[in-house]
Amino acid sequence: MGEMIRMTMDDGADIAVYHALPEGERRGGLVLVQEIFGVTDHIRELCDEYAADGYEVLAPALFDREHPGFESDYSGPQFERAVELARQLHPFEQSLKDAQTCIDALKGKGPVFITGYCYGGSVAWRMAQISPDLAAASSYYGSLVPTQFADESPMCATIAHFGRFDGGIPMEGVEALIARDHPTAQIFVYEAGHGFNSDRRKDYHEPSSEQARERTLMLFKACGG
Repeated sequence: MGEMIRMTMDDGADIAVYHALPEGERRGGLVLVQEIFGVTDHIRELCDEYAADGYEVLAPALFDREHPGFESDYSGPQFERAVELARQLHPFEQSLKDAQTCIDALKGKGPVFITGYCYGGSVAWRMAQISPDLAAASSYYGSLVPTQFADESPMCATIAHFGRFDGGIPMEGVEALIARDHPTAQIFVYEAGHGFNSDRRKDYHEPSSEQARERTLMLFKACGG
Protein backbone atom coordinates (compact mmCIF):
# COMPACT_ATOMS: atom_id res chain seq x y z
CA MET A 1 0.00 0.00 0.00
CA GLY A 2 2.72 2.49 0.99
CA GLU A 3 6.01 3.45 -0.65
CA MET A 4 9.44 4.67 0.32
CA ILE A 5 9.93 8.36 -0.37
CA ARG A 6 12.76 10.78 0.43
CA MET A 7 12.43 13.64 2.88
CA THR A 8 14.88 16.35 3.91
CA MET A 9 15.36 16.61 7.64
CA ASP A 10 16.23 19.67 9.75
CA ASP A 11 19.99 19.07 9.36
CA GLY A 12 19.74 18.84 5.56
CA ALA A 13 20.01 15.05 5.51
CA ASP A 14 17.94 13.29 2.85
CA ILE A 15 16.53 10.11 4.39
CA ALA A 16 14.05 7.43 3.40
CA VAL A 17 10.54 7.62 4.84
CA TYR A 18 7.82 5.04 4.39
CA HIS A 19 4.65 6.85 3.33
CA ALA A 20 1.23 5.19 3.41
CA LEU A 21 -1.86 7.03 2.23
CA PRO A 22 -5.19 6.58 4.01
CA GLU A 23 -7.97 4.41 2.69
CA GLY A 24 -11.34 6.13 2.57
CA GLU A 25 -11.91 9.24 4.65
CA ARG A 26 -8.70 10.70 6.08
CA ARG A 27 -8.80 10.69 9.88
CA GLY A 28 -5.46 12.40 10.44
CA GLY A 29 -1.72 12.06 10.15
CA LEU A 30 0.38 9.53 12.03
CA VAL A 31 4.11 9.40 12.61
CA LEU A 32 5.10 5.78 13.28
CA VAL A 33 8.54 5.34 14.80
CA GLN A 34 10.61 2.22 14.20
CA GLU A 35 12.24 -0.25 16.55
CA ILE A 36 16.04 -0.41 16.51
CA PHE A 37 15.74 -2.84 13.60
CA GLY A 38 14.91 -0.20 11.00
CA VAL A 39 11.87 0.33 8.79
CA THR A 40 11.40 -3.41 8.37
CA ASP A 41 8.62 -5.29 6.64
CA HIS A 42 6.90 -5.43 10.04
CA ILE A 43 7.03 -1.65 10.46
CA ARG A 44 5.80 -1.11 6.92
CA GLU A 45 2.97 -3.55 7.56
CA LEU A 46 1.95 -1.59 10.67
CA CYS A 47 1.95 1.60 8.60
CA ASP A 48 -0.30 -0.03 6.01
CA GLU A 49 -2.69 -1.21 8.72
CA TYR A 50 -3.04 2.30 10.14
CA ALA A 51 -3.50 3.64 6.62
CA ALA A 52 -6.35 1.15 6.19
CA ASP A 53 -7.89 2.75 9.30
CA GLY A 54 -7.79 6.17 7.66
CA TYR A 55 -4.44 7.62 8.67
CA GLU A 56 -1.73 9.10 6.46
CA VAL A 57 1.42 7.55 7.89
CA LEU A 58 5.08 8.58 7.79
CA ALA A 59 7.76 6.26 9.20
CA PRO A 60 11.26 7.77 8.94
CA ALA A 61 14.30 5.51 8.52
CA LEU A 62 16.11 7.06 11.46
CA PHE A 63 19.46 5.38 10.92
CA ASP A 64 19.81 6.31 7.24
CA ARG A 65 22.62 8.76 7.98
CA GLU A 66 24.77 6.13 9.65
CA HIS A 67 23.65 3.03 7.71
CA PRO A 68 21.45 3.70 4.65
CA GLY A 69 18.72 1.13 4.10
CA PHE A 70 19.38 -0.65 7.38
CA GLU A 71 17.02 -3.50 8.22
CA SER A 72 17.91 -6.06 10.86
CA ASP A 73 16.92 -9.52 11.98
CA TYR A 74 16.21 -10.03 15.68
CA SER A 75 19.45 -11.86 16.49
CA GLY A 76 23.07 -12.30 15.41
CA PRO A 77 25.41 -9.70 13.90
CA GLN A 78 22.57 -7.60 12.49
CA PHE A 79 21.05 -7.31 15.95
CA GLU A 80 24.40 -6.22 17.35
CA ARG A 81 24.62 -3.58 14.62
CA ALA A 82 21.12 -2.37 15.49
CA VAL A 83 22.13 -1.93 19.13
CA GLU A 84 25.29 -0.09 18.07
CA LEU A 85 23.31 2.27 15.85
CA ALA A 86 20.70 3.01 18.50
CA ARG A 87 22.97 3.36 21.51
CA GLN A 88 26.25 4.67 20.12
CA LEU A 89 26.16 6.03 16.57
CA HIS A 90 22.80 7.74 16.17
CA PRO A 91 21.91 10.61 18.53
CA PHE A 92 18.52 10.17 20.19
CA GLU A 93 17.95 13.90 19.86
CA GLN A 94 18.19 13.56 16.08
CA SER A 95 15.40 10.99 16.14
CA LEU A 96 13.24 13.53 17.93
CA LYS A 97 14.03 16.16 15.32
CA ASP A 98 13.25 13.72 12.49
CA ALA A 99 9.93 12.88 14.12
CA GLN A 100 9.12 16.59 14.34
CA THR A 101 9.96 17.06 10.65
CA CYS A 102 7.42 14.34 9.84
CA ILE A 103 4.88 15.96 12.18
CA ASP A 104 5.45 19.27 10.39
CA ALA A 105 4.77 17.61 7.04
CA LEU A 106 1.39 16.37 8.26
CA LYS A 107 0.06 19.04 10.59
CA GLY A 108 -1.37 21.31 7.90
CA LYS A 109 -3.87 18.62 6.92
CA GLY A 110 -5.51 17.88 10.27
CA PRO A 111 -4.68 16.30 13.64
CA VAL A 112 -1.36 14.47 13.98
CA PHE A 113 -0.72 11.45 16.16
CA ILE A 114 2.40 9.47 16.99
CA THR A 115 3.13 5.88 17.91
CA GLY A 116 6.35 3.96 18.26
CA TYR A 117 7.74 0.61 19.33
CA CYS A 118 10.75 -0.17 21.56
CA TYR A 119 13.25 2.56 20.58
CA GLY A 120 10.37 4.27 18.83
CA GLY A 121 8.25 3.98 21.95
CA SER A 122 10.74 6.18 23.78
CA VAL A 123 10.71 8.64 20.86
CA ALA A 124 6.90 8.75 20.81
CA TRP A 125 6.63 9.39 24.56
CA ARG A 126 9.31 12.09 24.48
CA MET A 127 7.68 13.80 21.50
CA ALA A 128 4.42 13.89 23.45
CA GLN A 129 6.31 15.81 26.13
CA ILE A 130 8.02 18.33 23.85
CA SER A 131 5.99 18.80 20.67
CA PRO A 132 3.00 21.18 20.74
CA ASP A 133 1.73 19.76 17.45
CA LEU A 134 0.43 16.35 18.54
CA ALA A 135 -3.17 15.43 19.26
CA ALA A 136 -2.32 12.14 21.01
CA ALA A 137 0.46 9.58 21.42
CA SER A 138 0.73 5.83 21.94
CA SER A 139 4.07 4.48 23.18
CA TYR A 140 4.96 0.79 23.14
CA TYR A 141 7.57 -0.55 25.61
CA GLY A 142 10.02 2.33 25.41
CA SER A 143 12.84 1.62 27.85
CA LEU A 144 13.65 5.30 28.38
CA VAL A 145 10.08 6.17 29.40
CA PRO A 146 10.27 5.01 33.04
CA THR A 147 13.91 6.06 33.41
CA GLN A 148 15.00 9.23 31.60
CA PHE A 149 11.57 10.66 30.77
CA ALA A 150 9.36 9.76 33.72
CA ASP A 151 9.16 13.15 35.43
CA GLU A 152 7.48 15.35 32.83
CA SER A 153 3.81 15.06 31.93
CA PRO A 154 3.02 14.70 28.21
CA MET A 155 1.54 17.77 26.54
CA CYS A 156 -1.12 15.69 24.78
CA ALA A 157 -3.23 12.68 25.71
CA THR A 158 -0.82 9.74 25.87
CA ILE A 159 -0.96 6.03 26.56
CA ALA A 160 2.01 3.75 27.19
CA HIS A 161 2.08 -0.03 26.91
CA PHE A 162 4.47 -2.31 28.84
CA GLY A 163 4.86 -6.07 29.20
CA ARG A 164 4.95 -7.36 32.75
CA PHE A 165 7.62 -9.90 31.80
CA ASP A 166 9.83 -7.53 29.81
CA GLY A 167 13.37 -8.39 30.89
CA GLY A 168 14.72 -5.05 29.70
CA ILE A 169 12.18 -2.80 31.41
CA PRO A 170 11.86 -3.67 35.13
CA MET A 171 8.36 -3.41 36.51
CA GLU A 172 9.62 -1.35 39.43
CA GLY A 173 10.23 1.52 37.04
CA VAL A 174 6.86 1.09 35.34
CA GLU A 175 5.09 1.02 38.70
CA ALA A 176 6.92 4.19 39.73
CA LEU A 177 5.78 5.80 36.47
CA ILE A 178 2.19 4.79 37.19
CA ALA A 179 2.49 6.23 40.69
CA ARG A 180 3.42 9.63 39.24
CA ASP A 181 -0.16 9.78 37.98
CA HIS A 182 0.49 12.17 35.12
CA PRO A 183 -2.84 13.84 34.30
CA THR A 184 -2.34 13.44 30.53
CA ALA A 185 -1.05 9.86 30.55
CA GLN A 186 -2.39 6.39 31.15
CA ILE A 187 -0.09 3.40 31.57
CA PHE A 188 -1.17 -0.13 30.66
CA VAL A 189 0.60 -3.33 31.71
CA TYR A 190 0.05 -6.54 29.73
CA GLU A 191 0.73 -10.14 30.67
CA ALA A 192 3.46 -10.35 28.03
CA GLY A 193 7.14 -9.76 27.39
CA HIS A 194 9.06 -7.23 25.33
CA GLY A 195 8.04 -6.80 21.70
CA PHE A 196 4.62 -8.35 22.27
CA ASN A 197 3.15 -6.37 19.39
CA SER A 198 5.36 -7.97 16.71
CA ASP A 199 4.35 -11.30 15.23
CA ARG A 200 7.96 -11.67 14.03
CA ARG A 201 9.28 -11.96 17.57
CA LYS A 202 9.25 -14.80 20.07
CA ASP A 203 7.46 -12.68 22.66
CA TYR A 204 4.54 -11.92 20.36
CA HIS A 205 1.33 -12.06 22.38
CA GLU A 206 -1.71 -11.71 20.17
CA PRO A 207 -4.30 -10.81 22.84
CA SER A 208 -2.06 -8.04 24.21
CA SER A 209 -1.22 -6.80 20.73
CA GLU A 210 -4.89 -6.59 19.76
CA GLN A 211 -5.90 -4.88 23.00
CA ALA A 212 -3.09 -2.30 22.73
CA ARG A 213 -4.02 -1.53 19.15
CA GLU A 214 -7.69 -1.17 20.08
CA ARG A 215 -6.77 1.25 22.87
CA THR A 216 -4.54 3.20 20.49
CA LEU A 217 -7.25 3.60 17.89
CA MET A 218 -9.80 4.55 20.54
CA LEU A 219 -7.45 7.25 21.85
CA PHE A 220 -6.77 8.66 18.39
CA LYS A 221 -10.47 8.75 17.56
CA ALA A 222 -11.28 10.39 20.89
CA CYS A 223 -8.71 13.08 20.11
CA GLY A 224 -10.05 14.01 16.68
CA GLY A 225 -8.81 11.13 14.52
